[in-house]
Amino acid sequence: MTVLVTGARGTVGRHVVKQLLNKGQSVRAVSRNPETAVFPEGVEVVAGDLTAPDTLVNAFHGVTVVYLITSSDDAYASMQTDARIVELAEKAGVKRVAVLVGGYDEGPVEEALRKSAMDWTMLKPVEFMVNALTDWQFSIRSEGVVREPFASTLSARVHEADIAGVAVAAMLEDGHHGQVYWLTGPEVLSRREAVEIISEAIGKRIRFEELTEDQARAKWRAEGYDEESIDFFALMGKNPPEVGYTVLPTVEQVTGRRARTFAEWAIEHKDSF
Repeated sequence: MTVLVTGARGTVGRHVVKQLLNKGQSVRAVSRNPETAVFPEGVEVVAGDLTAPDTLVNAFHGVTVVYLITSSDDAYASMQTDARIVELAEKAGVKRVAVLVGGYDEGPVEEALRKSAMDWTMLKPVEFMVNALTDWQFSIRSEGVVREPFASTLSARVHEADIAGVAVAAMLEDGHHGQVYWLTGPEVLSRREAVEIISEAIGKRIRFEELTEDQARAKWRAEGYDEESIDFFALMGKNPPEVGYTVLPTVEQVTGRRARTFAEWAIEHKDSF
């Protein structure tokens, strides 16, 4: 059996590839630029673009299982999957799809999957632990400080490898068709507490300087975000959805393995800070 992995170099996708290989699966990875893509030995790399479904016709050949992303899961990257991909996958003989839902709301890809004859599982993770690296790495390395608003905002951050673990289980095991899995880590932490955990992991004091909302909005504008995005950031900081800070046992229930803690993630990435 060949498993097709889209977004294979992404935040979650790289873990999906690794875990599939560890289970002895044949992996085919989709890349817009296969000639420059670097993957572990044994991965077949094919050209394809999720925004242009016809480019994936050859990628689906001989594939029965697909890991699909609906939008980029890398911070600051922009990509939106064309829903016609679902039709092409089904026509090519794909039987099972695990899809990483981009954001809390479902879109055209998810709607098409629900209407298809394929087995499908939807993965809806809350905040990724790796966002801490994306957002805080530079200021921690250069100044030993994190500047953020809403220091007490809570999040049940989830490890990217745990998201991948649920995806792999859904693709390789029976019993997951029609399931919508909300995925969280095993604990709820504030932004200030998350910074303290990173500080402990790297053995270096990190100051937390809480910004006012106005200061945060000015910072986001300077970073190039539009007003709609800025309003969303502020809303999530002041009034995050309950699902984002409610610990669920889904990871352990699906994979049989406890969800990784943020302290474990911080130790794994301490050299990056």
